Parts: sequence; structure tokens; C-alpha cells
Amino acid sequence: MTTSGLPSVLRPIVVDDHAWVLDLNERFVDVLSAMDLERLHYLLNRAAGAFIIEHEGERAGFVLTFAPGVEYDSVYYRWFSDNLSDFRYLDRVVIDGPFHRLGLGSRAYAELEADTGPHCPMTLEVNVDPPNQASLAFHAGRGYREITRLGNAGKQVALMQRTGETEGSGG
Repeated sequence: MTTSGLPSVLRPIVVDDHAWVLDLNERFVDVLSAMDLERLHYLLNRAAGAFIIEHEGERAGFVLTFAPGVEYDSVYYRWFSDNLSDFRYLDRVVIDGPFHRLGLGSRAYAELEADTGPHCPMTLEVNVDPPNQASLAFHAGRGYREITRLGNAGKQVALMQRTGETEGSGG
């Protein structure tokens, strides 16, 4: 995969990456679901895409996506499965602290979005109670719009779908 003529920032996760992925997930567990090796294998066996985000040859993050029709126990994924016929669910994107603000998230998203095409929208969830303002702004800027909310007071997420319209595009 490439975007805008730039080299890909994504490569498939391999066995040698598993310990690193688990460590990175644990460092950001306050905004992610906990994951041990068994859970990682469960996710990798169901994922449509499981990638390491690289920067200058170093592991900088990872991303997992899911297509419709897999037995995945995420309540958010299940909502999309029950309500959309075609989509790609972005389960988690994690970028290690030293690699923040380098544009790696935007490049990884661009590659994933280009890979799914216009008829298979990217979907995801973002915390709205408590709010994750940075994530909400990032996704709005990439053309993601809220479809519905799940949860209750104190823990609620917005389920979002990419429309392809970015802020300032007139749409």
C-alpha cells in the first residue's frame, strides 16, 4: 500500500511483533481493551487487516481492522455488522509516544481508507462520555460522522462512519 507516492507505513504483523504489540497495548490500556497473548491470537485470526505502523524502519504502532461476517465479540463491531452490509471496522490504532505528531496516524488511515474503496466505508467508535476531543476532531477532519451512540452516562461512545467528506470540503 502507498499513499500520495509516499512509501507505505503499514506492514503485516508477524510473530516477532507479538510481544511488542502486547507491550504497546498495555501502555495505552486506559484507552484500549486489555489484551494478552491469547486475546491477540483471537483478534489476529479474525482480523481483515493486522498491521505494524513503521517509521524509518522502527515499529511505531499497530492497527487492527475487521470485515463483516466474522465472529468477533466486540459490541461495537456487532452493531455495525447488524446494521451495515459492507464496512471495514477499525478496532484499534495505537501509536507509541515518541512517534506522535509525525503524521503516521493520518498516513495509516489514508492507506486503510484507500484499500477499502468508496463502497466499503471505514467505521469505528470514539469516546464521547468522557469525551476524547482530539480523536473526535481528527475523525471529523477525515470525514467521519456519527451514526449513533452506545453506552450510558459516564461511558458512551459515538459509532462513526467515514462519509468521504472532510471538513471544509463544502459537504
